[in-house]
Amino acid sequence: SPKRMDQAERSLYKRLAIEEAKQNRTLAIHRWMKYAAIITVILLTGTGITYWIGQNALINNKMIAVASEGNVEEIVLPDGTKVWLNQSAVLKYPREFSDKERNVYLEGEAYFEIAKDARRPFFVETDRLKVQQYGTSFNLRNYRESPVEVVLIEGSVEVHTSGKHHMLKPGQLASYNAQGDTLRVQDVNTALYTAWHTGQVTFNECPLRDIVKVLSQWYSIQIEFADGQIEQELFTGRISRQENLLNILESLECTQDMSFAVKEGRIIISKRLKHE
Repeated sequence: SPKRMDQAERSLYKRLAIEEAKQNRTLAIHRWMKYAAIITVILLTGTGITYWIGQNALINNKMIAVASEGNVEEIVLPDGTKVWLNQSAVLKYPREFSDKERNVYLEGEAYFEIAKDARRPFFVETDRLKVQQYGTSFNLRNYRESPVEVVLIEGSVEVHTSGKHHMLKPGQLASYNAQGDTLRVQDVNTALYTAWHTGQVTFNECPLRDIVKVLSQWYSIQIEFADGQIEQELFTGRISRQENLLNILESLECTQDMSFAVKEGRIIISKRLKHE
């Protein structure tokens, strides 16, 4: 509706203003189709997904893609690289990459499938670190309230922090805490970190707390544990985002001594009592 589009437009302008202020730049964003700026809004009919690309000659021909709230957006960069933006993520990239390297800037979470180009390394920058690769698939999560996380699916990437470099192997997670300037690397089940993009996850002897993180992100709902013991329970199986959340929770109930209840918009998971 016109009202919804106007609200979305105002929200976009606010996000862009905050982002540019962080980099000590001034970005003049005008109304749609006014002056030299062009704002393109694509509404995918029937899905409710709004996809934004902002282009303004005042910011060096930079493109800005913003994933709408509650949706995952796919874009293709000028070199053929595919990027999936998680909800509310912001990606900045040039209309054309240079002959020497390819640079983009990310706020939020995104999954990258980098087009191979041995001559031009690909860099993803955040406000806290930089990731370099030549052709690979990885997930990058950059939210202010938590450490930056890089999960490598295939290929190889090099994580650049303040004066330090670290090469990752497929199946590894690099977690960087800027406050303590610490980088922790560990082996992980990559499916848990890419489930928001793939829409499904297969797990083997996986703690319930990790499964709950996926469900909470998929369905945008807060899930809590009544006690710390139940979150350590191990599960094996496969879940899909196409399934109803209630059905998934009921399936988990059938395999372990757990129960769930809905209270004030939250889901509480607890150990099932013997008499239940």
